[in-house]
Parts: sequence; C-alpha cells; structure tokens
Amino acid sequence: MNPVTPSKLRDDLYNALDKVLETGQPLVIRRKGRILKIVPEEKPDIFTRLRKHPTVLKTNPDDIVHMDWSSEWNDTLSSAS
Repeated sequence: MNPVTPSKLRDDLYNALDKVLETGQPLVIRRKGRILKIVPEEKPDIFTRLRKHPTVLKTNPDDIVHMDWSSEWNDTLSSAS
C-alpha cells in the first residue's frame, strides 16, 4: 500500500480506519520521512472478506449433491488405464 500523508489521512480518517478493520491491511502513513503503520489488533476472519457471487450458483446446493450425472459420464477415460 502506498503511504498517505497525515493531511490526506485527516480528510478521510474514519473511512481509512474502517478499511483497516475490514481488510486487515495496515494503513501506512509517511510523516517527516518516516513510516508509521496502523494495524488491527486481530486479523479479520478469512470468511468476512469473501465477496458474494450471485450469478455463480442459482440453485439450492443440495440439488447439486443429489443430481444424476450418469448421462454426463464418459467411460472411455476410465477404461483407457
């Protein structure tokens, strides 16, 4: 992450802090030629960072588990070995 200046941080402090909490990524600040970091005490759970993909699965997952795939089966690969 590119360091921000204290002035730029002041303009959007609360959003910057919320982003640190949501992503777990440190906020890097450059002050008088030195680097400071604001980091969360605990890293967020990996599942909280997952994004929804509503177009990927448009059915009940249980329906997939109980699907009959026999018409899709190609026996030529299993008999070749």
